[in-house]
Amino acid sequence: MSDWEKDTMRIVSKYLTMLGAAASLAALASAAEAASLKIMFQGDAYEIEAIQGAAERFEAANPDIKIELLNTPHDAYNEKFGAMASTGDLPDIIELDAPFLANYVWSGYLQPVTGLIDQALIDDMTPSNIAQGTYPPDKGLYAIGLTDSTVVLYGSRKQLEAAKLRIPTSVADAWTRDEFESALKTLSASAKWPIDLFRGYGSKTEWITYGYQPILESMGCQLIDQTTWTSEGTLDSAACVDAATMMQNWVKQGWVVPQSAGNNQFYAEGRPAALAWGGHWVYAEAQAAMGDDLVAMPLPRFGDKSASPNGTWIYGISKTASDPELAGRFLSFMLSDATYRKAYTDHTGFPGLKSFAAASPVYAGTGPMAVAFSQASESAVPRPPHPAYPTITLAFQQAMTDIFDGADPKEELSAAAEKIDADIEDNDGYAPFGAN
Repeated sequence: MSDWEKDTMRIVSKYLTMLGAAASLAALASAAEAASLKIMFQGDAYEIEAIQGAAERFEAANPDIKIELLNTPHDAYNEKFGAMASTGDLPDIIELDAPFLANYVWSGYLQPVTGLIDQALIDDMTPSNIAQGTYPPDKGLYAIGLTDSTVVLYGSRKQLEAAKLRIPTSVADAWTRDEFESALKTLSASAKWPIDLFRGYGSKTEWITYGYQPILESMGCQLIDQTTWTSEGTLDSAACVDAATMMQNWVKQGWVVPQSAGNNQFYAEGRPAALAWGGHWVYAEAQAAMGDDLVAMPLPRFGDKSASPNGTWIYGISKTASDPELAGRFLSFMLSDATYRKAYTDHTGFPGLKSFAAASPVYAGTGPMAVAFSQASESAVPRPPHPAYPTITLAFQQAMTDIFDGADPKEELSAAAEKIDADIEDNDGYAPFGAN
C-alpha cells in the first residue's frame, strides 16, 4: 500500500471516528432530553417539601433522570397554567383541582393514566378518588392522588350531651333535617352561634360550591342536569329553592356565624359556635384546642339520601408529555413512597387510597375521623364533572352569597342557571357532553 493510500485511510478512519462520536453525543443528548420530567404543582409548605423529597429520592434511584419542579403559588396557579397552555408548553405532570378535570380533558390537556400508573395503585383507589379522576364521556381515569377530601359536622361532646342531643356515629345514623334544625334551635339557647358554616372562607372561593352543594344534593337537587347538561329547570327547581331557602333561614334566625367573624368560631377561645360544618383539614387544629371533647359526625341527611363533598388536588399526565411512561413511573413511585405518605399522615390528609386509610390512626377502624372516611364510599358526590365547571361554580357562589345576604332564592338560582346555560351555548354544548 502506498503512503498516499495509507494517509487516505487514516483520514477516512479519523473522519468515521468523529462521525461516530458525534452520533453518540447526539444520542446521549437525545436520551438526556427524554429522561427528564417537568412537574407543575402547588401546596402548603409540608406538601412542597414532600414532593421535593420524593423527586430527590427518585433521582437518586435513577441517576439518568432529571426532574424539574415547577412550584406555583396556589392563588396564581390557574393563571400560570392558562399561560402555559396558550403557548403549548405544558409540563409532563400537572397537579389540578379535581372539579376542573373535565375542563382540562375536554380542552385536550390530559391523557388517561390507566396503563401508565401501576395497576396496584389504581386498584387501591377509593370510589371517591376514582370519581374525582374520571371523565364522564369516555369513563377514562385521567388523574390520581394519594388524598381526597370531605366535610363533616364537628361538635363539642360536652355541649351536645348537656343539650341532650344524640351523637350520630355513621352515615346511616346521620341527623335528619328536622333533627339538625331542632339541634340548631336548642343550641341557640346556650351558644353565641349554633353553627359555624365557615362563611369566613370568602364569597368567591371554592368553599361555597364544595361545602354546600351536598345539602342541595341530599334534598334531590343538582347544580346541572347530568343527562341533558343544562342548568335551567334544575338549579332553580323547587328542590333547590327549598334547600337555599332553608339555609337562608338559618342565617335569618341568627344561627350561623357571620362571614365578618372570620373563618373559625368553633374551636376559638370561648367556643362561640357549638357546631362546625368543616373540612377534614379542620380536625387537627380543633383537636389540639378541644382534645377529647371534639366529636366528628356525618353530614345530616336533609332529604332522601346522604351526600358529602369530595375532590382535591390530584395529578394527571399531559397529552404532550415527552415520556408518558416515565411520568407514570414517577407518579407511581411518589404515591407509594413511605416518606411522602408520612407527610400527609402527619397532617391528617384525607385518604384517597385504601392502603393509606388502613394505616391512618385518624381514619382507620374506630379512629376519631373514621366516620369521615366512611363518607368517601357511602355518600361522596363529586362537583359537576363538566367543562363548564368554572362558570358553574362562580355562578353558584354568587347566588348563594346573595341569598345568604337576603336576596330571593328563586331569582338568584334562576339567574345562576341562565349564566351557566349561556356559557354552555356559547361553547356549542361542549360536545360530546351536549350529545348526551
